[in-house]
Amino acid sequence: MKKRAKINVVTLGCSKNTVDSEHLMAQLEASGFAVEADSNEASARTVIVNTCGFIGDAKEESVNTVLDFVRAKEAGQIDRLYVVGCLGERYGRELAEEIPEADGIFGVNDWQTLVEALGGIYDPALATRRHLTTPGHYAYLKVSEGCNRGCGYCAIPLIRGKHRSVPMEELLAEAELMAQKGVRELIVIAQDTTAYGTDLYGENRLAELLRGLCAIAGIEWVRLHYTYPAHFPQEVIEVLAREPKLCKYIDIPFQHISDNQLRAMRRGITREQTFALIDELRRRVPDLAIRTTLLTGYPGETEADFGELLAFVETCRFDRLGVFPYSEEEDTYSARHLADDVPEAVKQERVERLMRLQNRISLENNLRRVGALERVMIDRREGDFWVGRTQYDSPEVDQEVLVRSETPLPVGDFCRVRITEAEDYDLYAVPE
Repeated sequence: MKKRAKINVVTLGCSKNTVDSEHLMAQLEASGFAVEADSNEASARTVIVNTCGFIGDAKEESVNTVLDFVRAKEAGQIDRLYVVGCLGERYGRELAEEIPEADGIFGVNDWQTLVEALGGIYDPALATRRHLTTPGHYAYLKVSEGCNRGCGYCAIPLIRGKHRSVPMEELLAEAELMAQKGVRELIVIAQDTTAYGTDLYGENRLAELLRGLCAIAGIEWVRLHYTYPAHFPQEVIEVLAREPKLCKYIDIPFQHISDNQLRAMRRGITREQTFALIDELRRRVPDLAIRTTLLTGYPGETEADFGELLAFVETCRFDRLGVFPYSEEEDTYSARHLADDVPEAVKQERVERLMRLQNRISLENNLRRVGALERVMIDRREGDFWVGRTQYDSPEVDQEVLVRSETPLPVGDFCRVRITEAEDYDLYAVPE
């Protein structure tokens, strides 16, 4: 099919948005368009910005990016500008009024309408097709949309709606296609991966899905992100312990440990249950790397609550940790019912204290790995190093292994290295 216009798809926000853009790009290609991702080239006369509307900083970045392309349009560098995704879903009317230069504003479920507005034909039969924008050896697999949890601070259910699982046969077909393209690592994502299947099948089917993904020829690593701690499926712990292709890694945002804060956040779990889950995970999967995120400065957080959070981090010594200050999001439960009563300076100071603690823990954890042999996936060459990751490290969010080697290493493949040095968020190694 003869290529028509070239379209630049710019993706902001999380990896779930990346998957949405990749599905969109496959649809556009099937309609005869040439597509490019996050390009700074001026050759694409049409730009689509897939926005994020989750928290204040992300919304600001999305608006600023759209305004940059408005200026490019005014300067004659592009002809058409379309806004899609979370920001379009949540603030579509306001954006249409404030940015009339946009040729169309679309929400998170408007992919067909967008393709048709561009002059293409949306084909539901292409549901498993993707134009991958990640390096060719790893890709994200979004297993569901939306969320039913109702956490007090979170706007995702307002933007993305209720939890909706993708049928398992569709996900396995999508994963098969990616494996045929050379993908070696699948990173399982959703707003809440641990609810997978409950809406479609009347029961949790995440463990079955993980086993199916691990059975695909060519897939060497399957990595699990965005699990939810309340009512954690026991069968998922079992498959983590037994399946060799499933990375001994789990992303599980605990957010807090104080019972007062967990209740206020509407997390559906207690301090005691949290510690019991961590103990169970580490007992059943002794070499498991746990990544978590924490939220500090939530309404009502006292110094005592924060002290519990510090002690939680010190006790559990998480392998990976991110911390965010609370940012009030309109129409959420906390915005409607709770006063944002922790001063911004206190929020930031608490974030910094937590991260200083985690820096020390991360360095101590890494120093214990010096001398160890590790299986590393090589992601790229950068400066003097080949940059790789162990099974305990997810791309873009976790630390890396910097390998010194005079001999070229195979990007997208595995090699054995010995760890020689450690910093708080990087390891150094040489090939074994």
